[in-house]
Amino acid sequence: MADLIRGLDADRVRAAADGVRAEIADACARVGRDPSEVELLAAVKYVAIEELPVLAAAGVTVLGENRAQELERKARAWEEQGLGPVTWDFIGHLQSRKVRGLAPLVRRIHSVGSDSALRELGKLDAPVGVLVAVNIAREEGKSGIDPQELPAFLARCPLPVSGLMTMPPLADDPQESRPWFAALAALAREHGLRELSMGTTQDFAIAVEEGATVVRVGTRLYR
Repeated sequence: MADLIRGLDADRVRAAADGVRAEIADACARVGRDPSEVELLAAVKYVAIEELPVLAAAGVTVLGENRAQELERKARAWEEQGLGPVTWDFIGHLQSRKVRGLAPLVRRIHSVGSDSALRELGKLDAPVGVLVAVNIAREEGKSGIDPQELPAFLARCPLPVSGLMTMPPLADDPQESRPWFAALAALAREHGLRELSMGTTQDFAIAVEEGATVVRVGTRLYR
């Protein structure tokens, strides 16, 4: 696992976030989109818990965590320190046994991709936003449902689904992600789904050009 990120500076984080938003706006301009349609979600998997006040000071308050236990710890720390309004999303591999604990803390779960998760979602007392994880490239061993399984999966989901999420195959050239982002966008349109969580530090601009409504950016914000 990578070392935790420490020693952040609020001004640098704010400038980095502004730079990402500027690139999002440029990507939107290239394809005739409104930049307000795209949300910057700060991925905080490797951000040390003691750095949360720096994110708050930098105005970075829409956060995504990959690990359920860490999300719980960080959400509790944020509240205990009185850092102000914050939005948490869960963006990592979803274990069904974690659904009940996550649901009260998050706005939405980006990674619903198993029938066991659907069963746990059906037991919740209050709804949570649901994005379905799609293994768009059908990579062996990667989580997410097969694109062909989406209609039946949507029919089985006990909560409304607002959109889809994917991670394309690893690539050195961000352009190699474009066909996978385009395929996910087409799948979402086919099923009347508006939200598209796709694109990370290396390829978020391409994702925006292909229709992303949420980009999950981590290391770019903390360099």
